[in-house]
Amino acid sequence: MSKKRVNFEYCDRLVRDFEKAVERPVKGDSNNYYTGVDLGTACVVVAVLNENGEPVAGAYRYADVVRDGMVVDYIGAVQIVRELKLEVEEKLGAELFYAASAIPPGTDALDSGAIKNVVEGAGFELTNLFDEPTAANEVLQISNGAVVDIGGGTTGISILKDGKVIYVADEATGGTHFTLVVSGAYQIPFEEADLFKRNNENHAELLPVLTPVIEKIATIINKHIEGYDVQEISLVGGTCCLEGIEKIIEKKTGIYTHKPQNPMFVTPLGIAMTCEAETN
Repeated sequence: MSKKRVNFEYCDRLVRDFEKAVERPVKGDSNNYYTGVDLGTACVVVAVLNENGEPVAGAYRYADVVRDGMVVDYIGAVQIVRELKLEVEEKLGAELFYAASAIPPGTDALDSGAIKNVVEGAGFELTNLFDEPTAANEVLQISNGAVVDIGGGTTGISILKDGKVIYVADEATGGTHFTLVVSGAYQIPFEEADLFKRNNENHAELLPVLTPVIEKIATIINKHIEGYDVQEISLVGGTCCLEGIEKIIEKKTGIYTHKPQNPMFVTPLGIAMTCEAETN
């Protein structure tokens, strides 16, 4: 008997509310704000929730301060997070003191200190540090299956059983590799290729070009879920915005694969949910 598949109704609503809050912050009399800082390879996101877990503000910026899940421009990362923090504070009319963040699975010994220093260097007190797919599941709310976070530089995998994470892994290959392929195929600069890739209108044209890289990601997933009873794969991360990526991964893995309407902001919101705010 197949297990009941998760739907993304709650996730999609939360992301839609966050997108609205980025454009029009929700000012209130809350004393508790829960902030998530997502230092992605392609994009840095700051997401803020109120005490009811509702998105109230946010900001993001495309940047090149992280590569393959590792901070490579510490000063630049601190500057961007500080600027986004100030931007959100001005929108809310309140100061943000506490934040959580996340790292690719299995990199805590390598880069957790750098992430902590970036967040605290930007003016936050770091209250929690999760792996990215596990943080994403705060929003997805999956009990059984695999959460696959395909970011700019790496693919992170968390396997869940009865609501608990039983395995995590992370390997290089993500959106940056997509951009390199597009750059080579179209003979255009990397920056131009990245913008071309992000445009939804180009996705149908790009999917055949990017299929080999997507299949490599599927191979990575297959390797790490081998031996586990995974009947469902949920995709998150900015790279998963590529239309049709879930169909190729499902065909290669043989496992039902789906994604939220906008997988880009799932992880930042999940990170915010792990923040242990105190009364400001």
